[in-house]
Amino acid sequence: MRPTGPRIKNPAQLIAESGADLEGHGLNRTMGLFQLVCFGVGAIVGTGIFVGLSDSVAEAGPAVVVSFLLAAITCVLTAFAFAELGSAIPVSGSSYSFAYATLGERTAFLVGWCLLLEYGVSVSAVAVGWGQYLNELLDSLVGWQLPAALSSPPGDGGVVNIPAVVVIGLAALLLVRGIRESARATAAMAVVKLVVLVLFCAIAFTAFRSDNLSPFTAHGIAGVTSGASLAFFSYIGFDAITTAGEEVKNPRRNIPLAILICIGIVTLLYCTVAVAAIGALSADEVADQPAALSLIVDRVTESAFGGGIIAFGAVVAIASVVLAVMYGQTRILMSMSRDGLVPHVFEKVSPKTSTPVANTWIVALVFAVPAAVVPLDVVMNLTTIGTLAVMASVNIAVIALRRRYPDAETSFRVPLYPVVPALGVLFCLYLIWGTGWRTWLQFAVFLAAGALVYALYGRRNSRLGLRQAAAAEAPAATPEG
Repeated sequence: MRPTGPRIKNPAQLIAESGADLEGHGLNRTMGLFQLVCFGVGAIVGTGIFVGLSDSVAEAGPAVVVSFLLAAITCVLTAFAFAELGSAIPVSGSSYSFAYATLGERTAFLVGWCLLLEYGVSVSAVAVGWGQYLNELLDSLVGWQLPAALSSPPGDGGVVNIPAVVVIGLAALLLVRGIRESARATAAMAVVKLVVLVLFCAIAFTAFRSDNLSPFTAHGIAGVTSGASLAFFSYIGFDAITTAGEEVKNPRRNIPLAILICIGIVTLLYCTVAVAAIGALSADEVADQPAALSLIVDRVTESAFGGGIIAFGAVVAIASVVLAVMYGQTRILMSMSRDGLVPHVFEKVSPKTSTPVANTWIVALVFAVPAAVVPLDVVMNLTTIGTLAVMASVNIAVIALRRRYPDAETSFRVPLYPVVPALGVLFCLYLIWGTGWRTWLQFAVFLAAGALVYALYGRRNSRLGLRQAAAAEAPAATPEG
């Protein structure tokens, strides 16, 4: 007899199962609110603003500020849903665990599959941009650069991106040492890059020309939409805060607070940087410049020294994003492994460091390959659409949470429910529309592959499914007489 009920885990069950892995070694709660906010900022601010700004400007022109605001609104609407779900289900699986508790196992697996794009593939996308700013830094310090064939994105003068592989390896090395060390490093790097971006704004505003903002919507509404879809990449990572659910002190309070604080800080910063950049240099000059911020400071100061400082900030910023996003990917795979949906090796935690060592090195090796050889625009577009699909599912999940578990314990509730999550879904779909049909097709193929993996491996090895099957067969196994 096969079980007919849905494969859903309630929040209490997820929290209970997250207490320790099968080996008896759990994760340690060592992160406070400040460290969590720094972790969130560390996961967000990086390639998107230091490298991707020029791509957004190329699409939207001076109206790129509106593009950043549209992307921010999408994130804010979804951030409310993440905050409620993160306080109700404070475990490591983030969107995957939220979907498992509300929408069922099949949807949860596909959400986890999409998270490979948001976290795993975005590691590749973020790492790709590291070499360009590393060259800017080396040039300002010693007047020497790595060969373009070994440091530029493939398809943009590069053949194999060695710095991308190096930064992924360094992040993995730090992550396996322990979450306390990783959190301290992320906090320090977050402070450095915020200071550098504030310094950039201070320098760029000294050369501000209002004429550079006209015509404001040079490429029309379609350009603003495309720019918003690209700008959204700059916000990817704020939900990584919810992957730290098992390593945060007082998670029901600190997770919602950290999410909303991070979105506020980053939105203000991005819009200010965008206005400063275009005000100092015209949109046409900023467009398609991979190290645009360094170029602007060099032009304004008429010296390579200022650009070198910006390049240093970018090197630190991108490294911190790689660190934080790799952390998130390993914790999601750990949650999926606990459920039997991916192999057992991903849930093993080292008793010495309390970190998933094998998991971390596998993630590093797998995603170093696309970082080395795949063009940046392909990786960024896939990451964006995968993240938007996950965010749409999170907004749906918070509606399902209210209906399925009306008495769930939570320290935060989405305001203006259900209008806000409904708007969150619509804004996600709007930005998905802006990614273009080629990205839709690539994503459809990726989803079909995920559905096949679930059918052939995940469904058969699901621990919840095996328990349900055993419970359904138990009466028939009772001896007669």
